[in-house]
Amino acid sequence: MSHVLHDLHAEFPDDGDTLHQLKVSDPHFRAISDRYHEINKKIHRIEAEVDVASDERSEELKKQRLLILDEVAAIISKAKAA
Repeated sequence: MSHVLHDLHAEFPDDGDTLHQLKVSDPHFRAISDRYHEINKKIHRIEAEVDVASDERSEELKKQRLLILDEVAAIISKAKAA
C-alpha cells in the first residue's frame, strides 16, 4: 500500500506531452482526468487513514481508478497513432 498520491503523469511517465495536449484540447479527456484525480485522492486519504471507508468501498474506488486508467491508456494510444 502506497501513501504517495500519483497523478496521471506518474502513471504514464513517457506520455507527459500527450497528456498535457489532451487535457487542454479534449473536454472529454479533461473530465476523465478530473474524475481520476478525484478518485485517486479519495483512495490516498483512505490509505493514509485520514478518511475511513469499508473494504468494499475502498475496493470499489480502486476498480473505478483502474477502469479510468484503462480508458486513459486507450485515449493516449489513439492520440499517438493520429
